[in-house]
Amino acid sequence: MPPRDDPVATATGIAAMVPRLHALLPGVDQNLSTRGLPRHRLDIMESQLEQQLRIRQLVENWAVWRDAGDWERFRTVWHDDGVMMATWFQGPFEEFIRVTIEGWNKGVSILHFLGGSSIDVQGTRAIAQTKMTISQRGMVEDVLCDVVCTGRFYDFFEERHGRWGLVHRQPIYEKDRIDPVDPAARLQLDAAALAGFPEGYRHLAYIQTRIGYQVKMDMPMLKGAGVQDLYRRGAHWLAGQPLER
Repeated sequence: MPPRDDPVATATGIAAMVPRLHALLPGVDQNLSTRGLPRHRLDIMESQLEQQLRIRQLVENWAVWRDAGDWERFRTVWHDDGVMMATWFQGPFEEFIRVTIEGWNKGVSILHFLGGSSIDVQGTRAIAQTKMTISQRGMVEDVLCDVVCTGRFYDFFEERHGRWGLVHRQPIYEKDRIDPVDPAARLQLDAAALAGFPEGYRHLAYIQTRIGYQVKMDMPMLKGAGVQDLYRRGAHWLAGQPLER
């Protein structure tokens, strides 16, 4: 594969991989044209798979380059008008970079881990949903703790001038937990404060408010009106309508 920081070479390398990946699709292999599947349908499937691979690589690059602080390459994941949504920040990706660096300098530790993806492509637009965890370490009530939140990245992508880029990222927060780094430590949370945060990310909100962040209280979760509205916005995006921020 080509170097990951060369978008043109990367796209060429992905395109070259597509024929070898037919076996990964149920019921599809290189002999399809002799089994009755029209060639044009095979071409469509090839193109779809290629675009999905390009988008998945951007999703992976986001996590690796953000957590490594590789900001120059991190910028290549986004389009210029890209917006990042998080519990503790909502705004343009360049501002997200700035406040993330500020947090690092103050000892804030947030890391990301990725799981499987489901990517819907319609022409030059796509919606990618990727299973993820957010892991934050910090002091909670004088005890060093890890907070782990499980959810999905819900991403609005667009291809512009031959390059896919991230236009809007909205995490979906499904559930979370908090654990002392030292299993022998005793952690006593403020039960009333904890109960006041949304169920899908209440422990994450607890630690983030304790270190001075203002947490957005109406983020999409596993169920409810918030996530249903996000799905509606995603469907409209794929249908060619303007992005609803």
